[in-house]
Amino acid sequence: MAATERDEISGQATTGHEWDGIKELDNPLPRWWLMIMYACIVWSVVYWVLYPAWPLVSGYTKGVFGYSSRAELAADIAAANDARKIFADRIAEADMATIQADPKLMEFALAGGKSAFGDNCAGCHGSAAQGGKGYPNLSDDDWLWGGSLEAIQATIKYGIRSGHDETRESEMPAFGRDDLLEKEQITQVAQYALSLSGKATDAVAVNRGAPIYAEQCVDCHGKKGEGNREFGAPSLADAIWLFGNDPKSVEAIVTNSRKGVMPHWQGRLPDTTIKQLAIFIHALGGGE
Repeated sequence: MAATERDEISGQATTGHEWDGIKELDNPLPRWWLMIMYACIVWSVVYWVLYPAWPLVSGYTKGVFGYSSRAELAADIAAANDARKIFADRIAEADMATIQADPKLMEFALAGGKSAFGDNCAGCHGSAAQGGKGYPNLSDDDWLWGGSLEAIQATIKYGIRSGHDETRESEMPAFGRDDLLEKEQITQVAQYALSLSGKATDAVAVNRGAPIYAEQCVDCHGKKGEGNREFGAPSLADAIWLFGNDPKSVEAIVTNSRKGVMPHWQGRLPDTTIKQLAIFIHALGGGE
């Protein structure tokens, strides 16, 4: 049998392993460490006996206590729903003004609306309701169909071109695609439309586009481009343009029209949730 190699300084036996002149000593594990390890082993055995632990072919071991995290979660959810139902019932019965006047109801409505917005609306309008190209910003004061609580609630309920019987519906002709205007006329009327918000780049085209605008556009957008909520016609006199305010973007709109769709949420979300959504959106800062 080979003699045990020992470290020259400590006298401790080595394992025979050496790296860069450093030898590994064959020290026993600390007693405190071993005690903790043995305690963990005992604890795991006790846990396996008392609680669900091992998967089986058609289920799992139930344990002596028969504990179920799913059952506990279901009980917690039921308790939370019971607590929410008190406020939800009050919101369902109250009108908007009553909710706004009650701090507790208002707090509950805003919390529920924020949650519903994140689940159902943020995908298009953004997590902060900031919108994007083709998707309206809900935190400013520019509203095609009105920014009152009732108007917002109606828009959420019925949607825009959603197919609902009471949907918000607006129809802008495709002046180029349907050969209602020639390409040159489209350029001219686009320049005139841009001039209403100080964005025109061609003064000659603006002058030539004025009579075209008066003939084709004024009934919906107004003489000064102020828009018309009755038709869902946007203002052309402000700095807010849903699809861009550069000449090419405006010409594309006049040529092909724009017909964005917002789904209706009536029948998809409870009326109480729709009311909470309207209150939350109205409170973002742009509501009237």
